[in-house]
Amino acid sequence: MSKLYELFKACGCRLTTDSRRIGGGELFLALKGENFDGNLFAVKALRDGAAYSIISEDAVLDIPGDLEDRIIRVPDTLAALSELARQHRQRVLEGRKSAACALEGHLPVIGLTGTNGKTTTKELIKAVLSSKYRVSATEGNLNNDIGVPLTLLSIKPDTDIAIVEMGASHPDDITKLVQVCQPDYGLITNVGRAHLQGFGSFEGVKAAKGQLYNYLGSHEGSLIFLNEDDADLRAMAASQPCHIFGYGLGNQNARVLPQTPDSPFLRLQMGEDLVETHLVGAYNAANVLCAIAIGTYFGVDRSEAIAAVSAYEPSNKRSQLVRSGDNTLIVDAYNANPASMMAAIDNFCAMQAPSKIAMLGDMRELGDDSLKEHVRIVWKLVTENLQCYLVGEQFSRAVTQLGLDPGEDCCVRGCFADSEELAQFVAAHPVSNTTVLIKGSRGILMEKVLESL
Repeated sequence: MSKLYELFKACGCRLTTDSRRIGGGELFLALKGENFDGNLFAVKALRDGAAYSIISEDAVLDIPGDLEDRIIRVPDTLAALSELARQHRQRVLEGRKSAACALEGHLPVIGLTGTNGKTTTKELIKAVLSSKYRVSATEGNLNNDIGVPLTLLSIKPDTDIAIVEMGASHPDDITKLVQVCQPDYGLITNVGRAHLQGFGSFEGVKAAKGQLYNYLGSHEGSLIFLNEDDADLRAMAASQPCHIFGYGLGNQNARVLPQTPDSPFLRLQMGEDLVETHLVGAYNAANVLCAIAIGTYFGVDRSEAIAAVSAYEPSNKRSQLVRSGDNTLIVDAYNANPASMMAAIDNFCAMQAPSKIAMLGDMRELGDDSLKEHVRIVWKLVTENLQCYLVGEQFSRAVTQLGLDPGEDCCVRGCFADSEELAQFVAAHPVSNTTVLIKGSRGILMEKVLESL
């Protein structure tokens, strides 16, 4: 594999798994999945300018003679990608020290996972640390067994510190990913009832996410950034022998200030400091405090950390506030699970607004607990008497199980098969001068409703 890494360096440390993005001179690595086979594009990648194509050793291809010496066969291309990433993580700083680490040749890596808030927290940490260091971080949410290696391989030799987001939907996902990124520091944003179809139970979620703590605890000198406000995380970290650096409302003498339609964004008072953000939702307080705490640990001036947080604006359908011509929209339509849905509803109910309505889509990947979890959400809406439109089969079944009759006399004003049907309904029955919460799992595409508001 060292020979493969030498080729990677000779190609300017450039690699792609997408044959449509050949720029010239890079490595093309062919991945194979259930519905695609990158091996089939290996020759085309070379014709388009790739220096080499890495393919599966059992791939049957018609390779022209003049290209044969630029084809590299390996037993498993995904394993080769992970191994390349491990080597790059270990060797990218050869001959220099990172400004964030006194060890020559060692790249400090912060690994993070969690049920909710991973990407927002990662972006906030990046913003804060970038005020002092050259930072490399996961792009978007490329946080799986392909995205994590690609993140590591994108790190440049002048990087001071890297932030690697890790997602998980199966019990051993984090175990595999930490072996690739080998974090020195780690944090779990929270643990909640998500991906239950893959994890089996909430205890399964904690065990899976906790593999990050297990890795850190087994490596001398590692450190956990711990949300001290979260009892589950405190219990999970208690058995680990590594260092702890805590954050949270109590730790940082912080409190959340009230939100109104005129002042809808999260604001925090931290002692004498006011932290103003472009994030919607009190549930983002932990994410903000985490970023500021990590900045403190790495020597970022507090005023600069607060300024970086204040300047950050989400643009990925996570905790966004959008003002349409007639309404104020809280768009949190990237994903949804029971924990994030409850938090969003709690925050929405706490907002002071003359007219409010929630438009919520099904939460997916909950397995056998799906109906029960949707019933809990609908009962929460009834208890709060929060006017709402619901989208998806699971919410419809939950409404039926609770014996509700959707309409003007019920807080559930309508159930819809999909977001497009809701969008058509809202277009025919306009909503105006209203604050609207829009949330649902990615596959429900709740953003389709936006144009009607």
